[in-house]
Amino acid sequence: MSIHPTALVDKGASIGRDAVIGPYVVIDSDVTVGDGAVIGPHAVIHRYTTLGANCRVHAHAVLGGIPQDTAFKEFPSYVRIGAGTLIREHVTIHRGTKPETATEVGEGCFLMVNSHLGHNVKLGNQVIIVNAALLAGYVEVGDRAFVSGNVVLHQFVRVGRLAMLSGLSGISKDVPPFCTTAGLMPNSVGGLNVVGMRRAGIAAPERLQIKRAFDLVYRSGLNVSQAVERIRAEGLGGAAAEFGAFAESSKRGICRFIKTRDTAARAGDEESAS
Repeated sequence: MSIHPTALVDKGASIGRDAVIGPYVVIDSDVTVGDGAVIGPHAVIHRYTTLGANCRVHAHAVLGGIPQDTAFKEFPSYVRIGAGTLIREHVTIHRGTKPETATEVGEGCFLMVNSHLGHNVKLGNQVIIVNAALLAGYVEVGDRAFVSGNVVLHQFVRVGRLAMLSGLSGISKDVPPFCTTAGLMPNSVGGLNVVGMRRAGIAAPERLQIKRAFDLVYRSGLNVSQAVERIRAEGLGGAAAEFGAFAESSKRGICRFIKTRDTAARAGDEESAS
């Protein structure tokens, strides 16, 4: 363990083995910093924050700040960050807004410069949040999703796993798993994240089932309930069933499908998803 002499570390904080605390870092009481974590200069880690092993926090990041909620009262709530997560400069992560609730970041995530996680956000594992993306309270993002720069996610929005959100998107509806959003068109998906699925090791037969589920939900003329019934009737399982279940469980409604020049260019790739 190495703590720079200018750092202010409360005696009530727990600092793991081989952790490195840089110049002018401030760490409150009731903070846990995992083994091998590295905290860069001027970072601030507030009370009730847990940082997993081998995380790296860059300069001026602020973790565990109180939520931007006028109804918030000063009681214990938490930020929990999984092992191996990389947090770049000026990232802000706020803790839960209700007693004993938490904002949670999975393992191996990458939060880029100036990104923000509001209270009670939940990120899965290996999620990438690009520069200046803003996630409002209670947003949920599935494993290996990619949120591009300057994306704004409305409170309570859900993003499914392996979804890819285009830069500058404004999203107030749920984004189903495996989808890409349609450029600057708000609340719109343009197709499937075929490249991402391949990289994730989803085999061709399963990708074709996902495409069938996508077509039933978005291109068949059926409403969501009818489309999900067809998904089940056709015996589509695994990730395709996950796609249907996500759409069926949406409380905000899912993003619409819109065909753009970019999505038209991708159509051939989707048609040959194998």
